[in-house]
This record gives sequence, structure tokens and C-alpha cells, in this order.
Amino acid sequence: MLIEMKVASLTVDPFTNMPILILRDGQGETLPVWIGVVEASAIATELERIQLDRPMTHDLMKTILGLCAIQVDRIEIHDLRNETFFATLFLIRPDGSRLAIDARPSDAIALAMRANAPIFVAKKVVEKARRLVVAAPEIAPEISVTPVASKWKM
Repeated sequence: MLIEMKVASLTVDPFTNMPILILRDGQGETLPVWIGVVEASAIATELERIQLDRPMTHDLMKTILGLCAIQVDRIEIHDLRNETFFATLFLIRPDGSRLAIDARPSDAIALAMRANAPIFVAKKVVEKARRLVVAAPEIAPEISVTPVASKWKM
């Protein structure tokens, strides 16, 4: 079963100083996803609607796909193994054929945000993440979800 989620915010892990992307579903359930600094920057610029002088990688990717008439259909975060999330990017070619491409969740989310494509997470991933946090609270200490604007100044 897949759950549609949206990017709620970005915050920083107080122990590792690594960015954490917070996804939230319609019922308020959240999923923290640790991501890299570059990907956090790409997601923050889109959340903040910041226009840069030059395109970032995900902007370039969206432009290339658009010029090739390829549509970003959706992304799915489908697994969590060894504290690593796995995602698939689903594309539709001009002839209607479909492509499924393995992707890091952070890159897939950054592209989905630019393409206004939905983000889905497998229920088993949410459950695994919950068990991971309960089993090892140091992995996700009291996460303070801070609005993007106050944390991610460009």
C-alpha cells in the first residue's frame, strides 16, 4: 500500500548536523529522511521558490525531460534497508510508454517538486522507519521540525 506524502519541512539533526527532510501525509503522520547537504539545498530552493541565476542539477534535469516531452509521473519510496531509503522515479514517454528508474529519494523528491509530481511512500517504509526510531532513539532524537524559512537561508 502506498501513502501520498508531501514535503513538510527541512530541519537539521542536532547530533550529526545532517539535513533531515520531513515528509507528511494527509493525516499528519511524518517520515524523517536524512539527506545530503546539496540535495537539501535543492529542495529548500524549491520550497522557498528561490530563483537562481543558473539552473541547479534538478532544474536542468526537469528542463531536459520537458524538451524530450517526458513527464515525471510520480516517485515512490519503496524500501528502507540498513538505514538507507530506496526510491523509484516513474516517467512517461511521449508515446505513452513508461520508465521506472532507480533513484535516491532526495534526488527523486527534488525533481518531483519541480515537476509537481506526487510523492508516494510504501506503508512498510513508514513502519520500518518507526521501528528504527523506537529501537535506536539516538538515530532520531527529539526532532524539532522547523519551518524551512528559518533554517535554510540561501
